[in-house]
This record gives sequence, C-alpha cells and structure tokens, in this order.
Amino acid sequence: METLQFKTNINCGGCVNAVSGFLNDVEGIEKWSVDTDNTDKILTVETKTEGMKDVVIEAVEDAGFDISIIA
Repeated sequence: METLQFKTNINCGGCVNAVSGFLNDVEGIEKWSVDTDNTDKILTVETKTEGMKDVVIEAVEDAGFDISIIA
C-alpha cells in the first residue's frame, strides 16, 4: 500500500462531492480524503499498489481541479 499527498484547490464540501465520482472510479484507490481546513487543501490517497500518482492526478484534473504532488 502507498499513501500519496497532493496540494489541491478542492476547498469545500461541494468540491469534494464533485471529485468523488472521479476518484471513486479509479481502480486501486483504497480510500481518500481532503483536508479542506488546511490552506493547501491536502488530498491524501491510500492505494493498493504503488505508482498511482499520475492516475490520481489525471482523475482530479478531469474533475476540473488543480493538483500537484507534495514531495
């Protein structure tokens, strides 16, 4: 399992709902959450396998949000 963290502009419950369908459709994501109280709107994703960074980024961008990996 791998835990990934991203900086996003997912900043409210409505935004979380908008991205939910995109992230829930990604095979290999175990669970995810967004800390909308954090100024960087941190998306934390737990995956079943490693190497899912690009897939998560694509799903969030497809939902219309900005995302960048936190090193």
